[in-house]
Amino acid sequence: MAAINHTRKRSEDIDPFDTAENYYHAKTDPARATNTSRSGRVRTLSMAESKASKAGFLAVLESYESASGTTTPDLTSSNEASEGYPMDLTTENIPKKPNHYHVRRASLDDSWTVPKRFLIKDINTTLDELLLNEDTDHNCQITIEDLGPKTLLLGTANSNGFNHTAVRGTYMLSNLLQELTIAKRFGRTQMILDESRLCENPVSRMKRLINSMFWPSLTRQITKENIVEMAKDTKIVEEYEDENGNIVKRHESVRLYIPYNRPEQFKFYNSIKEEHPDVELDVQYLPEKIDAEFIKSINKRPGLLALETQRDPKDPTNLINEPYVVPGGRFNELYGWDSYMIVLGLLLNVTPENQTNLKLSRGMTENFIYEINHYNKILNANRSYYLGRSQPPFLTDMALKTFHKTLEVSPDSTEDATDFLKRSILAAIREYNIVWCCSPRLDPDTGLSCYHPEGVGIPPETEASHFDAILKEYVEKYNITQEEFIQKYNDREIVEPDLDEYFLHDRAVRESGHDTTYRLEGKAAYLATVDLNALLYKYEIDIAETIRDYFEDALLNPETGKIESSKEWFEKAKQRQTNITKYLWNEEDSIFYDYHVKEKKQHDYESATCFWPLWSKVATEEQADLLVRNSLPKFEEYGGLVSGTLRLRGEVGIHRPSRQWDYPFGWAPQQILAWIGLANYNYNGAARRLVYRWLHMMTRAFVDYNGVVVEKYNVLKGAVPHKVDAEYGNQGADFKGVATEGFGWVNSSFLFGLTFLNLQAQRSIGALIPPETFLKNLNESQRDLYS
Repeated sequence: MAAINHTRKRSEDIDPFDTAENYYHAKTDPARATNTSRSGRVRTLSMAESKASKAGFLAVLESYESASGTTTPDLTSSNEASEGYPMDLTTENIPKKPNHYHVRRASLDDSWTVPKRFLIKDINTTLDELLLNEDTDHNCQITIEDLGPKTLLLGTANSNGFNHTAVRGTYMLSNLLQELTIAKRFGRTQMILDESRLCENPVSRMKRLINSMFWPSLTRQITKENIVEMAKDTKIVEEYEDENGNIVKRHESVRLYIPYNRPEQFKFYNSIKEEHPDVELDVQYLPEKIDAEFIKSINKRPGLLALETQRDPKDPTNLINEPYVVPGGRFNELYGWDSYMIVLGLLLNVTPENQTNLKLSRGMTENFIYEINHYNKILNANRSYYLGRSQPPFLTDMALKTFHKTLEVSPDSTEDATDFLKRSILAAIREYNIVWCCSPRLDPDTGLSCYHPEGVGIPPETEASHFDAILKEYVEKYNITQEEFIQKYNDREIVEPDLDEYFLHDRAVRESGHDTTYRLEGKAAYLATVDLNALLYKYEIDIAETIRDYFEDALLNPETGKIESSKEWFEKAKQRQTNITKYLWNEEDSIFYDYHVKEKKQHDYESATCFWPLWSKVATEEQADLLVRNSLPKFEEYGGLVSGTLRLRGEVGIHRPSRQWDYPFGWAPQQILAWIGLANYNYNGAARRLVYRWLHMMTRAFVDYNGVVVEKYNVLKGAVPHKVDAEYGNQGADFKGVATEGFGWVNSSFLFGLTFLNLQAQRSIGALIPPETFLKNLNESQRDLYS
């Protein structure tokens, strides 16, 4: 694979690594007669390779210093990393250069190639030829599994397409397919394409695509124009009685639910219907009391739940909805803990000049505050069938990171930022009290909390056949159809306590965010889990420190009239830490286990959630040392941390299928929280080692499989990492030509992981050096960085 990194543009040309919107703008179209800079007559650099000495290359870098004020790095140094975690989230541990001029030392340090430019006179014809020759499995992707010749001739721009040169190899050809696909979607029929865009260093390319393409593609904001598409729901067969008393069924609903005390939103959304009578949109108020029975009553009338809005300062009749980023392209809803992980990645690309991602991070946090205040919890997602179900709580850290970034890039916005922080902390206190630390989620005997959502009947949002195996015996018992049984069971005409228990735990698994895993199956609602209690400890510490540091140790809670003090919250944290050690820590096994509150014993299932106490800093130094020394090796695999161990998962087969949160799969949030946790206790080498494994695996899949970035990975050595054989498959792999979204928390994990690695490690990942080879060949001065 050729890997020419970002090289200098000529002053007459557009940046070869600019956003697709600029790169494929009409002004760059060679078919336009007015174009003089990128037409077929354009003057290009020589197609021949030029030689440059190492001194010459360093001279180029020195030119950066005068332009950007950076210091030329010691490229000969064997130790290019700084200790500690994480690197400053506002910068990267690589020299800053003007983003129009990217130079990378060639592999031999004494030469670098000058990229060519191609004139593609007919994009459709070139696409057809490329796919015909190279896409031998006919999936509109070019991967290492295709058996084509792996070469295609393209005409050069400086010969007006007369002379041809070859584009070779899976990576360059798949990048060509991606660029042609993007250009076609921009309405282009011709293009001039920089070779440097095809042989771009894969680390740089993935980072660029995440920031310039993936985040915008995953961004959502409800508007007058898109409300119908946003509210549309096809998961549930809607059923209602029309004005003539007839039962109407349809597979698509377009409904929006508004909190009872937000009349301005109700009026606004109804005005859309009034202005556009042809718009099919049902706007409904929610009652003040939302309980399990009400949630069940609207199962066949599903709808999108309203989120936070602000008055439009330019139009008092208009409301502006807070924006947010969804996990994957098929979603339109704001999701729970996905959003926190996404924010970690978004905030890395915020500057005083570009605060787009800060606005998104603030918007998601504002939406969480809204959900707590109006729906009494941070929802699994903002759909009506999720009204009883929350997700792992991350609000306090999410708000604090957004707050600190705001002060960093907008120091004059202290008053607004402090108000935002205050509202966030008050919302978190409310969530803590009415969701996690009361019945049914709080276990009074241990003082620990469980995932235990409200709900009656069968979850309606699942696939039609999802519960067939569970319901089979009951359908046979009552000798009725499955549809009839579901109706009678949901209406309590049929009472089956064992089935009630099953669905209680099924909903709890979904609330945990770890759906599904054998760790939680059949017991989730009765487990005081390591993950949830580590998160609640973080809430307690964050609330205490925020009250002390920003509100003079006295924060009035307007809902209760109580003055919140840091002392009380520090005491809560201390008690939870004691309870976690007593009930969840296993000294003999050197690991944190979940605790079964009904059976009064630890549930000894080895899960990567055992590292969450390091993230929240609830573990003692001694516990952390034992955990890292004796339990980290149980989870460390070729591509990073595996979700659970093979020993505890057991054998799988026809009657015991794979679960996606079990061995051999790894997930971005498990990696991210472990990296942070390890660094919190100064195990920086272990953190870097795990980061290298995960990022190498992601990059390898990205290079070999047409730029794929997916929801989860198989982290075993020798596996095709993005091909996941589990109940829900894998999100993000099914695309034609080009991946345009990646997956939210995986995008974040890549950007965030890079902040842990020095220049040498990033180069090694870009060169696809396997983890074992990289670690084995480190010199003595470097090995401590990864041990």
